Amino acid sequence: AKGGKKLLMKAKKKETFGNLRRWWTYVNTANTFIQARKAYEATTRGGGGSQSNNAKGGKKNNKANKKEGKKQKGKDVGNFDIPLKGAEVGKVVTRFPPEPSGYMHIGHAKAVLLNDYFAKEWKGKCLLRFDDTNPEKEKQEFVDNIMKDLKTLGIKHEPPTTTSDHFDDILKYAKMFIEKDYAYVDDTDVDTMRQQRMDGIESTSRSLPRDEHLRRWAEMVKGSEYGQKCVLRAKISMTHKNKCMRDPAMYRCKVGKLHHKTGDKYKVYPTYDFACPIVDSVEGVTHALRTTEYKDRDEQYKWFISKLGIRPVEIWSYSRLNMRYTVLSKRKLKWFVEEKRVDGWNDPRFPTVQGVMRRGLTVQALRQFILSMGASVNENMMSWDKVWAMNRGIIDPIAHRFLAVDATEKCPLILTNFNEDTPDSVGGKTSKQNQLHPKDKSIGFKTTPLHEQIWLEMNDAKIIQEGEEITLTRWGNCVIDRIEKDANGTPSKVTGKLHLTGGFKGTKNKLTWVAARPEEDMKCVDVVAVEFDQLITKPKLDDGDELMDYLNNNTRAESRLIGEPGLRNVTVGQIIQLERRGFYRCDENNCSNGGAIVLFNIPTGRAKSMSSVGNKIDSTKKR
Repeated sequence: AKGGKKLLMKAKKKETFGNLRRWWTYVNTANTFIQARKAYEATTRGGGGSQSNNAKGGKKNNKANKKEGKKQKGKDVGNFDIPLKGAEVGKVVTRFPPEPSGYMHIGHAKAVLLNDYFAKEWKGKCLLRFDDTNPEKEKQEFVDNIMKDLKTLGIKHEPPTTTSDHFDDILKYAKMFIEKDYAYVDDTDVDTMRQQRMDGIESTSRSLPRDEHLRRWAEMVKGSEYGQKCVLRAKISMTHKNKCMRDPAMYRCKVGKLHHKTGDKYKVYPTYDFACPIVDSVEGVTHALRTTEYKDRDEQYKWFISKLGIRPVEIWSYSRLNMRYTVLSKRKLKWFVEEKRVDGWNDPRFPTVQGVMRRGLTVQALRQFILSMGASVNENMMSWDKVWAMNRGIIDPIAHRFLAVDATEKCPLILTNFNEDTPDSVGGKTSKQNQLHPKDKSIGFKTTPLHEQIWLEMNDAKIIQEGEEITLTRWGNCVIDRIEKDANGTPSKVTGKLHLTGGFKGTKNKLTWVAARPEEDMKCVDVVAVEFDQLITKPKLDDGDELMDYLNNNTRAESRLIGEPGLRNVTVGQIIQLERRGFYRCDENNCSNGGAIVLFNIPTGRAKSMSSVGNKIDSTKKR
């Protein structure tokens, strides 16, 4: 409807209709909506269901898609109008092949969301296959947590398979390669082999008779002492311009390490580069989405399929996700865990899916961020600010609001007219009802305790003046009568009178506070507010950089607060806002046992914090 379109345009141009704008942003990233929109556009343009690079209709549709992409420019939805060669509606099969050697991080999230997106876009399916070809690194723990993360992300995949399901067949293919003179067994030491590949020098093993290679292969399969010195290599070309084609490894011995699924059944394991094209073809994958770092190895992928004579698979490359001040190498992440620089793979300083969720990132924001990048091949260094800004837009309209002050740096304010029954006071009332969200009554209400003595932030007590009228957040105005100070000039006690008929607009200082009530159900709760910083101090680690040279040794800071008793009802995982401090995710709540509630600060993507109170981590540094 034209009226609805005008309303949306008005909401986009002006900072109005906040809920409408947030709804529109959400809908624009929902797969169901995107599919419906494209289906409608295809019918209005006369588009078809099958895409072919050679068909005239396909070329017309691609041109139309490019024009549509230009129209979409500026929205937080990336360009997905890419030519999947040979794609047909209902027949596209993608796959997500994680190695179970660590927890999923946001780079893996991008991979699976893209595979999931194109499978749904073409009404096909997305396979989940664990690439378990290295028993030295893999654990069932990692398999279980990857499955958990996929569920968190809302990925609906086919029943999971593993590369190890195909080990017997891959072994037969390897032997066939030797018999057809497509591969040979090399006993050259690792350093010499590496140098020969760089220099384009053939190994002396390369020209040995086929029977000798079969004998060596048998030794490898047995895992004998000699077999462990050998590597099965593809016989391609040692002078190829693409060094990935210089007789790459196909199989290596791995003896003494139990495979998490097959135990000690196998002594040899295929490389990812050999196993992947085989299993992709056998399992029916039509389109393998790979990051551009694999670009040089795509030729190798196709060579293996060609020599095996199995069904070919189309490859589409997309850019790898790179984040500023972030380590995404699983080897480096494992080091942080093993050296106890973090509390585990789900540490909120980690870029793992569980880590960022524990920090307070919502699934909706993560999906929105990934989809905003589209399927481009252009490499970009992304900033966390964008992620957290998207997240703020999602949590701001729903996060419950609470009050808290510093437990160690606070100052009492005595309200001398608290018990007076006048319009400016409360007549000694012990509590009042406040909205959990000041802009949305439907979210509910909380009971805020009142008392003649309340606590202020010490930093606030230092800036107010005698005779000044201030606003007490979610209560009303107060006129400061007297400020007592100690020998060092620090406020020790403030006295004032409530002035609830006063207007908020005329006050300069609007302060947070909590009531000093002694009753068990009304007294303040202990709060541990935790802030985090990046684990490294350099935006991007270059080749040759030593991780140890760029470690940040100040990545966690805790503040002790006292908060209003409504915090007792906050559940683990719930996102709230401590007014003037920021958004937080509840990581623990031990209030019912007399302990504290532990809150993790959630970044907002802004250069400055919400106020001057409390932030111990420097949030003004570039991210």
